[in-house]
Amino acid sequence: MTMSAGYSGGCQCGAVRYRAVGAPGYPHLCHCRMCQKASGNYALPLGSARRADFEMTRGEPSWFHSSDLVRRGFCGTCGTPLFYDIPGTDFINVTLGSLDEPMAVQPVAQSNRGTKMPWFQALDELPMEPDEDGTDRAVSIRLSNHQHPDHDTSTWPQEKRHD
Repeated sequence: MTMSAGYSGGCQCGAVRYRAVGAPGYPHLCHCRMCQKASGNYALPLGSARRADFEMTRGEPSWFHSSDLVRRGFCGTCGTPLFYDIPGTDFINVTLGSLDEPMAVQPVAQSNRGTKMPWFQALDELPMEPDEDGTDRAVSIRLSNHQHPDHDTSTWPQEKRHD
């Protein structure tokens, strides 16, 4: 599915899935302290979808009101942050990391730079660890992966094979 036609996404465990028509609007990185806490990260990538073009395809999110104006949607099973919602508006924001194809959406802006980590510009200068793709640990994780795949499935969790 191309981003201009629409996009889908969901949580890590697959209990909550969504779909939207069109490309995500205003993809950006928010550096505010609330987004940092809500995501457990240094910034929260967000993009909007018109409510008329948005639907839940599996499950329902749990909600936390981070302020009187905003609520945050997340999976109540695995905790994945999914939505930044301002009730009463005609749009909902999705977390770009929860998209099935997150690399297809490049942020166009940053907001709340006053709380941006001052060392972000130095990240590319940090030493790079080698990829673990062939290590015993990486293979063991890959073979025991319980994460939902990056596409819609008719059922989840999938039944375990008994070979």
